[in-house]
Amino acid sequence: MGERKKIALIGAGNIGGELASLAARRELGDVILVDIPDKEGVAKGKALDISQACALEGYDASIKGTSNYADIAGVDVCIVTAGIPRKPGMSRDDLLAINVKIIRAVGAGIKEHAPNAFVIVISNPLDAMVYAMQKVTGFPHNRVVGMAGALDSARFQHFIADELGVSTKEVGALVLGGHGDTMVPTLSYCTVNGIPVTQLIEKTKLDAIVERTKKGGGEIVGLMGTSAYVAPAAGAIAMAGSFLQDQKRVIGCASFLTGQYGHEGIYMGVPSVIGKTGVEKIIEVELTDDEKELLNKSAAHVRDLVASVDKL
Repeated sequence: MGERKKIALIGAGNIGGELASLAARRELGDVILVDIPDKEGVAKGKALDISQACALEGYDASIKGTSNYADIAGVDVCIVTAGIPRKPGMSRDDLLAINVKIIRAVGAGIKEHAPNAFVIVISNPLDAMVYAMQKVTGFPHNRVVGMAGALDSARFQHFIADELGVSTKEVGALVLGGHGDTMVPTLSYCTVNGIPVTQLIEKTKLDAIVERTKKGGGEIVGLMGTSAYVAPAAGAIAMAGSFLQDQKRVIGCASFLTGQYGHEGIYMGVPSVIGKTGVEKIIEVELTDDEKELLNKSAAHVRDLVASVDKL
């Protein structure tokens, strides 16, 4: 057997714990939970708790908690959740000034100790944070991505399936753009077992579902008082698994654009092929004129966030 893969999870909060549990259950590799010294006990406690579940559930993984970045040396994947989560009344953009400082510190640790890792950023505001991470690490753009489209598409799929009373497995969905209120759930690529959703749900209801998808994260914050963590973790693990196992899955994620969809120099949600080298290809699809206009507005918002990052 070859050497086991290693996954570093930067941030041992709600998402970090869920990520560790999923990675261990799926036996993607050994897990290192990292947090600041004041929260090292949380990282170690969650690692111990999940480790003790291994015998009960029949999976095998080494899980360690730490506050020392030297412990991530040689990891294959770093998933970054570090930063403060949203609270009721806050937008993702409200987090920018605080979280960019955290991301820059995390990025420095990754650059020093895990220079060959594939980095997946979950921290918000997502598109700006993944941009900041790449700037700090200097890693190739294909090895630094953001988890967004996978989550947004999953929310869209759930709302469509719930409206129709069908399995989410039957729903195909594609959400483009920034991870926020300007995201673009594309009706032209939403199908139910190949049937266009526009033939199954009337326009007013579809419009309401699109708006609910855009504000899906805020809905959960309002209900729980903090950000979602189960679905975001599942999205990141799907991306990590595709990289570690060279699955070449097509997953919506914040990838660096070099002219695709008419935009360049920014990270934004697009369908991307993830394999053993990271983002191996960005897939461009034909959009309606309305979808193009909405995507351009979303890109403009992302550019504004990036400009704010550069000023900080």
